[in-house]
Amino acid sequence: MHYGGYVYILCNKNRNVLYTGVSSDLRKRIYEHKHHHYSTAFTSKYNCTILVYYCSFERIEMAIKEEKRIKSGSRQQKIDLINAMNPDWEDLWVTVQNWD
Repeated sequence: MHYGGYVYILCNKNRNVLYTGVSSDLRKRIYEHKHHHYSTAFTSKYNCTILVYYCSFERIEMAIKEEKRIKSGSRQQKIDLINAMNPDWEDLWVTVQNWD
């Protein structure tokens, strides 16, 4: 049984809206964001469908703690985090959707 989790950041195509989330199933959750599964959600409203950052954790509790830390930080801290992992702000969905 898998107990881990992921923290992720999505942005819209103009990169002016950021969304930080947490999930135990990153591939499924990003798929839901990309297909506006929850039509009234923040990510659907602001069209945040580009996965620009993610980090995995052995325990979901650790991922939740990191999500809270990231959310409490400034926008610039989020941008710095993204730039450190993904300086071109490419859509990392291409990698995640092909996980086995």
